[in-house]
Amino acid sequence: MPTIAIIGAGPGLGLAIARRFGSEGFDVALVARNPDKLDGLVADLAADGITAAAFPADVLDRDGLTAALDAAKRRFGGIDVLEYSPADASAGPLAPVHIRETTPENTQAQIEYYLYGAQAAAAAVLPDLRRAGAGTLLFTSGAGSITPTAVFGNVNAGAAAMRNWALNLAGELEGDGIHVAHLAIAAWITDQAPDGVPAMSAAEIAPFHWDAHQNRSAHEIVVAP
Repeated sequence: MPTIAIIGAGPGLGLAIARRFGSEGFDVALVARNPDKLDGLVADLAADGITAAAFPADVLDRDGLTAALDAAKRRFGGIDVLEYSPADASAGPLAPVHIRETTPENTQAQIEYYLYGAQAAAAAVLPDLRRAGAGTLLFTSGAGSITPTAVFGNVNAGAAAMRNWALNLAGELEGDGIHVAHLAIAAWITDQAPDGVPAMSAAEIAPFHWDAHQNRSAHEIVVAP
């Protein structure tokens, strides 16, 4: 069976993407920091008849992330699709900072989180994908990576760096049979949002990821209601 590895898997978007790909016959490798959370997701997917396994790792620990993906490859025999959507960007040192208050330090944290984590994850799977001449790399961010907003000044900078790199990678790999796409979510991922703020549920967003993999027609997709 083909396998998708979801980096930053959580009970919202990560689980929805896992269910969407799992419904199409994919096994699922779940990567995130919290082992207990991952075990709960594995159980949820098992209840849906989807084979999944947990591989705890922090995207800020690039060696640990690489080791987790290597373990996933051993468990499932390879990774066919990589989806990178790191979670909890508003927590701890990764809290959003207004553009007037950005510093090298609070912006560097976002670069580490979005760009360097994405690069490490891709590097762990690309040699195998290039040998196979097939595969998909999906990188997810907020729409501020394209149209920035001042209140997320440092987050936008990190996400935009990942977007720029991913689109360059897409062009580089286009002739190798590997599809790369950046998905920018222009909505709150929730069933409830303040008046006037666009919102989408995780279940509404996940099909965009499947379409990006299946149709392979665009390197950038803006996800909006």
